[in-house]
Amino acid sequence: MTLTLYPAIDLKDGACVRLLRGEMDQATVFGTDPGAQAKAWQAAGFGWVHVVDLNGAFAGKPVNEAAVKAILANVSVPVQLGGGIRAIGQVEAWLAAGIRRVILGSAAAKNPALVKEAARLFPGQVVVGIDAKGGMVATEGWAEVSDIAATELARRFEDAGISAIIYTDIARDGMKTGLNLEETVALAKAVSVPVIASGGVASVRDIEALRLAALAQPNLEGSILGRALYDGSLTPAEALAAC
Repeated sequence: MTLTLYPAIDLKDGACVRLLRGEMDQATVFGTDPGAQAKAWQAAGFGWVHVVDLNGAFAGKPVNEAAVKAILANVSVPVQLGGGIRAIGQVEAWLAAGIRRVILGSAAAKNPALVKEAARLFPGQVVVGIDAKGGMVATEGWAEVSDIAATELARRFEDAGISAIIYTDIARDGMKTGLNLEETVALAKAVSVPVIASGGVASVRDIEALRLAALAQPNLEGSILGRALYDGSLTPAEALAAC
């Protein structure tokens, strides 16, 4: 069982940042050249780059287009993008620009018909992002918490043709307190769609634990890596060896 690891580039005002629990005023800037950062992740051996337009998530429309295009210009590995994508036209435009997969988060909770239509029009290129607080789905850049359980939302897209679900435990995001494996595994058990874990990876031990869990739950497809990579508590070589 080989996991896919997705180094994250979170964009705020054109810079590469990491947040604590999704709070925009708790942003740590790790670099001002997103294209160079993406190039570095590719050079380290990662096969994907995961990009989030944080301003876009709050604004409800793409904001960091220039930074995203700089990333695309600097790498040949596939890039997946989320944050503020709320319309079919935006999905189409980003895929045409070179994004391999678009991530629909708030739209999944608020406009499931849009997600299903996007998955029909662009098979294999639509990912559903499910971000949860206490197991309940959060939207609008995590500013709003709904009354929909994460597993319930996941089941709604079981047969929609989406390529994956990214499950983020917001309480752990950026905190380096370890993945919420229990909830991630529970969500993976609820669907047959590949599930990508996100939020809290602190060290190589988290990747090893996810790989062991994936032996029993094979649709656990991989993990997104953030703060631990940026601050050096997890090296790319360690991460890739563990998966």
